[in-house]
Amino acid sequence: MDATRSAKGLIIAASSSGSGKTTVTLALLALLKRSGIAVTSCKVGPDYIDPQFHARATGLPCFNLDGWAMRSATLARLVWQAARDAELLVVEGVMGLFDGAPSDAALAPGSTAEIAALTKLPVVLVLRAKGIGSTAAALLQGMTRHHPDVRVAGVIFNEVGGERHRAMLAQAAVRADLPVLGYLPAFDDIALPSRHLGLVQAREHEAFDHYLDGLSAHVAAHLDLSALRALAAEPAIAEVAPAPIVPPLGQRIAVADDVAFGFSYAATLLGWRAAGAEIKRFSPLADQAPDRAADAVFLPGGYPELHAGKLAANHTFMNGLRNAARKGTTIYGECGGYMTLGEGLIDAQGERHAMAGLLPVVTSFAERKLHLGYRQGTLLADGPLGAARQAFKGHEFHYATVASEGPGDSLFAVEDAACRNLGSQGRRQGSVFGSFLHLIDEA
Repeated sequence: MDATRSAKGLIIAASSSGSGKTTVTLALLALLKRSGIAVTSCKVGPDYIDPQFHARATGLPCFNLDGWAMRSATLARLVWQAARDAELLVVEGVMGLFDGAPSDAALAPGSTAEIAALTKLPVVLVLRAKGIGSTAAALLQGMTRHHPDVRVAGVIFNEVGGERHRAMLAQAAVRADLPVLGYLPAFDDIALPSRHLGLVQAREHEAFDHYLDGLSAHVAAHLDLSALRALAAEPAIAEVAPAPIVPPLGQRIAVADDVAFGFSYAATLLGWRAAGAEIKRFSPLADQAPDRAADAVFLPGGYPELHAGKLAANHTFMNGLRNAARKGTTIYGECGGYMTLGEGLIDAQGERHAMAGLLPVVTSFAERKLHLGYRQGTLLADGPLGAARQAFKGHEFHYATVASEGPGDSLFAVEDAACRNLGSQGRRQGSVFGSFLHLIDEA
């Protein structure tokens, strides 16, 4: 395929979370790939886990797209990068089609609808049909007419009952003037396991390939793949050169990468590579130390709270972090990575485990409180991420709490999506710094 030519694309959306977007998207990606179609994907919103499943299904990176947290140039760049080497781009939405950050705007920032309006990609709705019949017409009519810049082009009914139910849904689609692309019956074995931060990660799903085979076979018999492909359109995005969206931490960056530290964005790491940085992955759970030649270490978020005892006992990993800090190596932790850089981590049973001791903080998973939402963090001092007053957009999603925090310098001044002041967050000490924020893009 001509690399300067953009793939056609479409967006898989729904009226609400829990409608089946992810399972339909995964089945679609697998079916397209197995049909010989060069398919790639994106995921709307700050989700880390769904893109892992996408990447397993396509064999290619999945980029997150976020209208609240990303600059317009960043969005354009990522859509173009995702589409440049593919025939079809499939974008999975987030929550309900029009759900996003609180706003008076016609299209909520961060919503799937906002991405649809920006890219001009057609929307295919996944409507969970269990328990509804003719009411589907009202739902579909409302969603297709809600905003003139959002083109709903078709519907897939999920959890369809018998023939009578199917006939009612077909009539509802006629009233809404929408083509039906599939009637998917309920399938007991398609649910993916989950835990406190969402689905269990793809790399932890030992039978994922078998699961994908079964899911694809189930969906293939009930989905009009040709009609769905025919709806796709080229995104209204011009070619944009790759560039980092979060500044590279160094030239040789050791990145923790395993089931305890799996929350890194593909766009961030590829952006660092595009800027000339070398990425050296290592596994803390396998007791690997960061590359001694690295001039920076990145500990992403993940699930260290589920592996605290093992991490505490992995002396090669912990001593590797401490030795790097003594040399003045830049060490940055986000969320779970930040917890690991602290003095201790209290697990769900109330047992405290010694962490790296590089930041004066103790965190607890025994005292849980949900922290969830978009955030803007403004640097309080110069550092590897930029100069003081440089702002970043990102998000926060964790149940851990700060059990104790020693004296020291905070990293960010933080606001939420409604511009409410949340105070200072994070810590920096020497060349080590981190916070609970997951950074997405410069503000």
